[in-house]
Amino acid sequence: MSSPEIASLSWGQMKVKGCSTTYKDCKVWPGGSRTWDWRETGTNHSPGVQPADLEEVVKKGVKTVVIGRGMSEALQVPASTLDYLKKNGIDVLVLQTEKAVAEYNALAAQGVKVGGVFHSTC
Repeated sequence: MSSPEIASLSWGQMKVKGCSTTYKDCKVWPGGSRTWDWRETGTNHSPGVQPADLEEVVKKGVKTVVIGRGMSEALQVPASTLDYLKKNGIDVLVLQTEKAVAEYNALAAQGVKVGGVFHSTC
């Protein structure tokens, strides 16, 4: 199963190819995507992305995770989150969201089992 292409990104809006939903923040993995609801894990800009935010994506068998920190990179990624991914043998890229989406799409096009979490504002 391949990772779906992120079809479009603008401030506060993301579209994933093959999905009719418009996301503000989203999670993607081989074969699927859904809204990334920060309230599920108590995530805020600081301390940022928690291991709990990534568990669902990791369980999909991804080899690489791309984290989009927002348009102005306001979303933090603590060392504990990076350690969690490394312990699971997963490569991680942490980038400004526009760059993160471009990198994610390039990896997906190459057939890499890639997943991601993307913040589309700040």
